[in-house]
Amino acid sequence: MKNDRHDRLRAAAKLPLLIAGLAFASAAFAHVFPQKQEPGAGATVASPAQIRVMFDGPLEPSFSSLTVTDASGKQVNTEKSAVDAHQTATMTVPLPPLAAGHYTVHWVAVASDGHRTHGDYAFDVK
Repeated sequence: MKNDRHDRLRAAAKLPLLIAGLAFASAAFAHVFPQKQEPGAGATVASPAQIRVMFDGPLEPSFSSLTVTDASGKQVNTEKSAVDAHQTATMTVPLPPLAAGHYTVHWVAVASDGHRTHGDYAFDVK
């Protein structure tokens, strides 16, 4: 009887450690994904001065990027994208004036844990 109670107490004491370990493990293997884009996916806008994408976690600046291509697949941004030094989950790329047409934003996001995700979305300039 004494051993049963002792075993249950020991198991109950380990439960918070197990829960904390699982939470840490899932955070350590997290991938980052866009939460908001400006202009947004599918939007029709006047020529934007920049593309801004906000992710759900901090980015590794050296390995994350945004590029913008026109309908023919030609890259239209002439400057490199950058991760905001103060908001490390936000990346921007400046744009020259864009002609009316269909554009695609290609993103590569490397989380601070080194995991890489990528994708794209499109918008139109009127």
